[in-house]
Amino acid sequence: MIGGSLSRRERTIVGVGGMALVVVLGWVFVVQPIAERSRLTSELVPSRSQVLVRRLDLVGRKEAIARELDATNSEIARASARFLTEAAPAVAASELQKLTKDMAAQANTEIRSERILPPVERGEILEIPVEIAVSGEIRQLVDLLSRLEAAPKLLTVQDLRVRVVNVSQPKELLATLTISGYILPGKSKT
Repeated sequence: MIGGSLSRRERTIVGVGGMALVVVLGWVFVVQPIAERSRLTSELVPSRSQVLVRRLDLVGRKEAIARELDATNSEIARASARFLTEAAPAVAASELQKLTKDMAAQANTEIRSERILPPVERGEILEIPVEIAVSGEIRQLVDLLSRLEAAPKLLTVQDLRVRVVNVSQPKELLATLTISGYILPGKSKT
């Protein structure tokens, strides 16, 4: 067949060519992929070692992170206690009206009018605004404002307008305040 018709020199050339083909194919399909994979792996080693160091640091700081989390949770619980009752906005507005009426009475001011304004969403918190008009002397109004600031619930004065009731006798002032309380809607206390 083919082997019988070729001379010894031709068989040697075909054999050397076959060996060269095996070496080239081995290089292309075996050695180069292994070398490329090794190069890629060696490039990943520094970044993976950095990730490992960060994770080991986090594991080492586990107790400190747990303490910080507990402190943050207790801070959130203290702040949440200052929110109005977690109920419907109308119930919270009623509670806010009662608080402002009590503080106005303690400050010896007279409430002339009050009205509930529509709630405003502030992220996860719902702001419940109430507008009240009170009359009294300047010291009584300052007393009312200081009572609002020191209230056990988180109250903010969003708007304050003051005018004199009687210009000829500027003793009595009429102040219109927009006071807001806050609730966390959809979260129930357990």
